[in-house]
Amino acid sequence: MHDNMTLISTLAAAFGLALVLGLLAQWARLPALVGYLLAGVLIGPYTPGFVGDVHLAQQLSEVGVMLLMFGVGLHFSVGDLMSVKGIALPGALVQMAAATAMGAGLAHGLWGWDLAASLIFGLALSVASTVVLLRALESRELLHTGNGRIAVGWLVVEDLAMVLALVLIPVLGGKGEGGAGSSLAVTIVTTLLAVAAFVAVMLIAGRRLLPWMLWQVNRTGSRELFTLATVAAAVGLAVGAAALFGVSVALGAFFAGLVLRESAFSERAAHESLPLRDAFAVLFFVAVGMLFDPRILIQQPLAVLATVAVILVGKTVAAGVLVLLLRYPLSTALTVAVSLAQIGEFSFILLGLGQSLHLVPAEATSLVVAGAIVSIALNPLLFSGVEPLRRWVLKRSAWARKLEARDDPLAELPSDTPQSALAGQIVLVGHGTLGTALHDELGSRPLVVIDRDRDVVEKLRAYGHAAVLGEATEAMTLVQAHIAQAAWLVIAVTDVRGVPAMLALARQLNPELRCAVVAHTQEETQWLRDAGVNEVLRSQQALAQALATVVSEPQVAAAH
Repeated sequence: MHDNMTLISTLAAAFGLALVLGLLAQWARLPALVGYLLAGVLIGPYTPGFVGDVHLAQQLSEVGVMLLMFGVGLHFSVGDLMSVKGIALPGALVQMAAATAMGAGLAHGLWGWDLAASLIFGLALSVASTVVLLRALESRELLHTGNGRIAVGWLVVEDLAMVLALVLIPVLGGKGEGGAGSSLAVTIVTTLLAVAAFVAVMLIAGRRLLPWMLWQVNRTGSRELFTLATVAAAVGLAVGAAALFGVSVALGAFFAGLVLRESAFSERAAHESLPLRDAFAVLFFVAVGMLFDPRILIQQPLAVLATVAVILVGKTVAAGVLVLLLRYPLSTALTVAVSLAQIGEFSFILLGLGQSLHLVPAEATSLVVAGAIVSIALNPLLFSGVEPLRRWVLKRSAWARKLEARDDPLAELPSDTPQSALAGQIVLVGHGTLGTALHDELGSRPLVVIDRDRDVVEKLRAYGHAAVLGEATEAMTLVQAHIAQAAWLVIAVTDVRGVPAMLALARQLNPELRCAVVAHTQEETQWLRDAGVNEVLRSQQALAQALATVVSEPQVAAAH
């Protein structure tokens, strides 16, 4: 192989081995990503045979992280982020502090590392991999559930915290300008202002410029140019955010998708970028495997076990307890806990920075990579065990059943709700722009609103309307909305991918229930009808029919 074909040979070996070992893993009833990790180990510098270019593989995997986070942003609105801030913000910060303390105590107390090295090592174990989480949630169709949104919001907060940590580490290590003592406060304030400026620019200017750009490209009628524009937006904005504002490329890509979420091109952009996201996500796992030195398992087996224990047990227990203390149900605690039982990309970046500043010993990276590989390989298996574990615990423990039952007063209708509002009522899921307009049009018709935004439910309750806080994909929420007595289930949400599961659950409680949904494309319309929805209205088609009615009756139009 020619020397100038390093990139091609690395890609060929990575994709080829990942395919073969991924298939073998599936046949062995293991997650495919176990095969991807092993492929990276085989072409890494620590095993005999062909050696791929580690630095190239890591850079290519970063593209995968950007595209994946861009896709998440396309399906994760600002409202989703704000609706979980009450649990994601305090939960992520406290969990990171607890995990950092566990890792630092292990390194300082048992291995004799100095305080700086111990803190960096603990911090590397405290942050989970966004790529691993998203693959796990998507494979189980949990990404768009309430628990999935909490887990993603939790990791977004972790990523923001890591942005601050990456800037502060040189200062804390005495490598920053002016020394640690003089510049720490200035660095913190500067970093926070830069992040705030980036978010403001993306939410204000980006919301207008990015959809406008895609609109101009779409007018050409070229699918190739549209795909190119989507990828350029994801990667270009991610790199630009890192260069101009100092945030991570992952967060830059996430906010790029977030601002595009409100446009008419979000679904098409997600569809066009999907093949590239999948291919580069595989490279991420291969790149992780290439960093692994198997000799660490022989030289320091107890240290590896201790590191894995902090990731799989310490972080998991800490996150689960925090979620329960924040008064969320047991199912949410289990999902969030398992979501965080792994580490990934930010951990490697953090350790790389620590090594470049000579703050951490060389074995720290080997231990973190070993912990990452074990935790990433086991994470899908842990996810598979969540539901069986929940059912087993609920069956045998009254205390667990009490934890599973919501005790949030907004999660159940007030006892003084009149029965006239709960007979043949409409259950309206989502009280955004469409839901609010529909609520106004229905007037005095009996109606119960289900919404996951606490502020929305509180306002509706203040005006005397029947409203329940929760996810309509959960049986308890539907029961609280008295779905068994309802005549209609009207789903007024922009993302309709959770509708089939929601409708199936609702019809278990009320087989005669009728359902109406607004779709945005012809494909969505057919898919929803196949799922059993009685009435599917196309948003633009419904508006066109209303306009046609108005203009076909000139005397009515004149009267108005």
